[in-house]
Amino acid sequence: MVQLRYEHLFQLKNYGVPRVRFESEAAKLPRFLELIRGRGQGFYDLPDDTRGVAEILEYAHKVRGKFDHIVVLGIGGSALGVSCLMQALKHPFWNVLPKRARKHPQLFVLDNIDPSVIAQLEETISYKKTLFIVATKSGTTPETMGQYYYFRAKMEREAGKIVAKKHFVFVTDAVRGVLRGIAAKDGIPCFMIPDNVGGRFSVLSPVGLLPAALLGIDIKKLLGGARAMRDVFFEKRFVRNIPFQLAAIQYVLQQERDVTMTVMMPYASAFSGLADWYCQLLAESIGKSETRGGKKVSIGLTPIKALGVTDQHSQVQLYTEGPRDKFILFLEVAALYKKQLVIPSAAVSDPSMAYLKGVTFQELMSVEKRATEQALFEYGRPTATLSVPRIDEEVLGELFMLFEGSIAFLGEFYDINAFDQPGVELGKIYTKKMLS
Repeated sequence: MVQLRYEHLFQLKNYGVPRVRFESEAAKLPRFLELIRGRGQGFYDLPDDTRGVAEILEYAHKVRGKFDHIVVLGIGGSALGVSCLMQALKHPFWNVLPKRARKHPQLFVLDNIDPSVIAQLEETISYKKTLFIVATKSGTTPETMGQYYYFRAKMEREAGKIVAKKHFVFVTDAVRGVLRGIAAKDGIPCFMIPDNVGGRFSVLSPVGLLPAALLGIDIKKLLGGARAMRDVFFEKRFVRNIPFQLAAIQYVLQQERDVTMTVMMPYASAFSGLADWYCQLLAESIGKSETRGGKKVSIGLTPIKALGVTDQHSQVQLYTEGPRDKFILFLEVAALYKKQLVIPSAAVSDPSMAYLKGVTFQELMSVEKRATEQALFEYGRPTATLSVPRIDEEVLGELFMLFEGSIAFLGEFYDINAFDQPGVELGKIYTKKMLS
């Protein structure tokens, strides 16, 4: 189970949070849970969709061995979760591994419409050995639909109109959108995103589960981890509810210390994509201009992605001596790799480097995290640490549900709708008007 440690917050003399102030937020937990249950959101119900899982696994079995490449056409929530799943649970150099070592297709997530990237992807794949997953809840997202029309036309030229249909699968709304009509007309498989699940909360829906299953990821274990954290999310005891605790930390730091930025800093390269996914989740959910009651406000917590130990050498200078507006959330893994990679003592000849003799890279990474945490503490910067035992499907499922749950609680703390994105929608409206 994921653990959250935040004792340093209480020990910072002038810039932390007194324990009694932090724990006073516990009284809000039962009411917030009642409010959240009444919002009609479905992200916490996704782990129970056994029928949907069965359909995904059946499809994955049906197409096993037929494709060398999978290309996900999606943007935002339809792309970031997929990239996170691949980066966390598959080999870091998955796409360049020999086919016999992978035993599953390469995966490319085309999350932008940069024409140079589209053209270079075409140089990388073979159309006749590629499956395109088109993921857009509305079925009208201009970027994704533009990609679909382009690749559909190219596929028809490469393989013919009849065969081309077999190279596409859709993930979209149950009844609405252009993709539903195309699927019905052409007999293209179509997986459903529940109406009450927004794009950035959809990683545990077919948006994430379908490509994960095609890569051989155990989606049942992923959902099992999410179910375990959901129990924690609905826990009424403050000392057990980690999602509520994380939200309370962010809220109190913003209210009391004007800390308006959250730095997600995993000490595991495999979780770099998780930090990207969380940045969208936090920014799009909490950046709002009015409360649920219509009161005009300016609310937001700015997310920043960092990576330990890499960004100790690029960002930590700012965090230690720059503005006091950042909360650093570390993510550490007890077991990063199944083997211990040791720095050979005989190879370290210079006395000034003797401290590295016989040290494992796991130990070095762990010590550097603790050292950075201590340095930030001495500079009076607030930090907390999420600790996980390993990186696997169950742990990642827990983390997805933990962060989604914390966002739901933040919405209640600020009395805003954490599940809409009117600022994004306005940009979409202008895009369509300008192109028309």
